[in-house]
Amino acid sequence: MTKKIFLTSSDTAIGFISKDAKSLDSAKNRVPNKKYIQAIPDLKSIKKRVPKKHRKLVRRAKKTTFVLDSNYSFRVVHDKRHNLLLKRLGWAYTTSANRSGMRYEYSYACSKADIIIYPLKNSKPSTILKLGKSKLQRLR
Repeated sequence: MTKKIFLTSSDTAIGFISKDAKSLDSAKNRVPNKKYIQAIPDLKSIKKRVPKKHRKLVRRAKKTTFVLDSNYSFRVVHDKRHNLLLKRLGWAYTTSANRSGMRYEYSYACSKADIIIYPLKNSKPSTILKLGKSKLQRLR
């Protein structure tokens, strides 16, 4: 059984949210081996250890996605409305609400979502930072 796909305004852009990566792959027509960002409601939900040098940055960052290694990336959500959903789910995979490699289309996004949470408003995408043991690399 597939889990629900939510269409909602995240803290950064209009996106799909789900606990099931396979459902998101199907909705986006995306290759199944690509990884998704985990949206988490608070720092306690991080599954891997953040290097000590970067912990202060992670605690204070807003609208920033962090990549710890090739298998794990996360964004702590501070937006109150979006955080309500994440607290109920615990965590969720998040991705933009479009076909893979294409622009956002309202009708397409609505057709692929099981649940739509209004209002839908778009904003600037998150900054992406890769955290090494001592180095910090800006990816976007």
